[in-house]
Amino acid sequence: MSAALLLLLALGAAAPRFEPPPPGSYELPPLGRVGAHTLLGSDGAPAPLLALAPGEAALVAFVYLHCPDACPMAHAAMQALDRDLAARPELAGRVTLVTVSFDPARDTPERMEALRRALAPRGRWRFFSAESPSAIDPVLADFGQDALRVAGAGGELQVASHTLKVFLVDSERRIRNVYSSGFLDPRILRNDLLSVLAE
Repeated sequence: MSAALLLLLALGAAAPRFEPPPPGSYELPPLGRVGAHTLLGSDGAPAPLLALAPGEAALVAFVYLHCPDACPMAHAAMQALDRDLAARPELAGRVTLVTVSFDPARDTPERMEALRRALAPRGRWRFFSAESPSAIDPVLADFGQDALRVAGAGGELQVASHTLKVFLVDSERRIRNVYSSGFLDPRILRNDLLSVLAE
């Protein structure tokens, strides 16, 4: 596990500075709907990005493995939520965590599998890449996820920067919330999941 990830996990263990509102005390109206997409799983096989049954929900994080700052924060928040969900059987079977790389030139399925092993999921946490930038671009556009690419040494396009976003998606593929750096608190994510799943 990287030093950055360990630091973020340690920071997350510090005393919280606020208490999020309780689940069900607020509404999360749909912000849009995403289509059905197929990407490459960490085993190299094509698989649906969202394979949700009625009454389920997913949190989808877009990352790239060479990211020096924001993406390790997303990994830490998702790992903390994965651990929290594993301790709540009533939730664990209804929530899928999804980590997607938008840098397929470097983040092969094998590298996403190495990330999966390093984060050691305890629940339903899936990892994806794509065959090429052109294969991931429609997914990014559908979600509204930006990614600035530049040509690498071999001429292939590689991600250089992005805005960190994690998406809460319900079983009808509706986006119910979008989180960035300041709101990646596992307690907020869990309470929002509970609010959506209680509908």
